[in-house]
Amino acid sequence: MYIKDLRFSLWADFIERNYLLGEFKELIRNGIVNGATSNPAIFKNAILTSDAYKEQLSTLEHLDAKQKYEALAIFDIQRASDILKPLYEAGDDGYVSIEVDPFLCDDAKATVEEGKRLYREIGRENVMIKVPATNAGYEAMEELSASGIAVNATLIFKKAQAIECAKAFERANKRNKKAIDSVISVFVSRIDRALDTELAKKGIATALSGIYNSADIYNEVEEMKVPKCRVLFASTGVKDDSLPQHYYVEKLLAYNSVNTAPIDTIKAFHANGLKEKALPIERKVIEEHFEKIRKSGINFDKLLDSQISDGLKSFKDAFNDILESL
Repeated sequence: MYIKDLRFSLWADFIERNYLLGEFKELIRNGIVNGATSNPAIFKNAILTSDAYKEQLSTLEHLDAKQKYEALAIFDIQRASDILKPLYEAGDDGYVSIEVDPFLCDDAKATVEEGKRLYREIGRENVMIKVPATNAGYEAMEELSASGIAVNATLIFKKAQAIECAKAFERANKRNKKAIDSVISVFVSRIDRALDTELAKKGIATALSGIYNSADIYNEVEEMKVPKCRVLFASTGVKDDSLPQHYYVEKLLAYNSVNTAPIDTIKAFHANGLKEKALPIERKVIEEHFEKIRKSGINFDKLLDSQISDGLKSFKDAFNDILESL
């Protein structure tokens, strides 16, 4: 744990082959990170910009584009898993996440099949299969978790999504007769990026909507008390240069939670961030903020729906870019 007393973990939201052999090991050795996450956009950036993949790619010419992508991604996930294994064996997280094909987001059966196949081919216990929080996704999460596979529920913006994820994990625990690790990944900074320009015009405090929305979800999930299920705060890199780089990590520091962040954000928090609990935030404070937004004429619920659809599209676009390049 980054902060043991709070059971607060800090995971690196980055995967790249050369980084895994160098800086990643150093961050773990210094007790700064104890897990890692990936998504199609992260792998797109790594595979399309790093020379580290050329040698392996030269051996994969007989495969189709998706098979090439999976071979590259699985190699990196296996390496990250092996590096993190001592932490996992010590009960200190040690997980790395890989996302299923985002084009399967509305097909529960195909998501389950791909999740199980990826888990089997990676062959490491400390892998989390990442599944988008759609109606089909909730069904897939339950099936994967009930099979003993750790799951990272991703692309969560709304409390209703988080509740459905927690319920899916609760059902899986009952079926499995033991609790399996799971995280509910709540996206933060994208909300402020979409909203703050308009809020500033209306005289409403900025850089708070993503935090208050996430804090509200955190309160709900913690109250549900699903064993081994934690909120993970994602999309915590700062998009507004006027804010400290570590802003969203510091403001969402909470008991029994995870924050996954870009490397520069992690370094900034480690060097300069307050290491004090920031959540929970009183419901009254949260409700007052969103009441101001409602009275200003902004439909916050509709904005969240747009963020969900835009997020899925961005994952699909990144995945498609990888396949086209391969």
